[in-house]
Amino acid sequence: MNEQIRAREVRLVGPEGEQVGIVPLERALQLAADVDLDLVEVAPMARPPVCKLMDFGKFKYESALKAREARRNQQQTVIKEMKLRPKIDPHDYATKKGHVVRFLKQGDKVKVTIMFRGREQSRPELGYRLLTRLSDEVAELGVVESAPKQDGRNMIMVLAPTRKPVLKPTKGDEDGYEGGDVDETVADVTDEVVPEA
Repeated sequence: MNEQIRAREVRLVGPEGEQVGIVPLERALQLAADVDLDLVEVAPMARPPVCKLMDFGKFKYESALKAREARRNQQQTVIKEMKLRPKIDPHDYATKKGHVVRFLKQGDKVKVTIMFRGREQSRPELGYRLLTRLSDEVAELGVVESAPKQDGRNMIMVLAPTRKPVLKPTKGDEDGYEGGDVDETVADVTDEVVPEA
């Protein structure tokens, strides 16, 4: 930037993006001073280097704003883990499956791990059957992103959500009221005339 540029001549680009041409560095610095802008090297590896006339402070501010906006719009993927055993009780399985369903509804990926101990390691088909059963039961909420595979004493499968996460209710939505029908209901009640007895 400005005096830090070491090249003898530069390819100059004007403040509006117009090509000025190849000029000596001193002339480029003089042009930048005349229009009260900075001379910024945008392509230092080019021959000759490409420099642009711009307000560097404004450029840094706008790029920081763009980066912040990009981070705000970025989807954060969270991987939740659920650990099971091959000989899991049916009620425990139902509880763990409920957690997997909840995670998938929230839009999180789920890593399901079957832990084998002792002699169970010689029966990996039990774990494979359990993982395929789980993936079949939650098929409407999640798809298998990583098929079941043996990893030492564990068998791992990753499930990804199939649709957008369900938004958590905001304040005022807790009672389930969706609005829109109140005026019609009030109008029906107020239009009704009750004859006096």
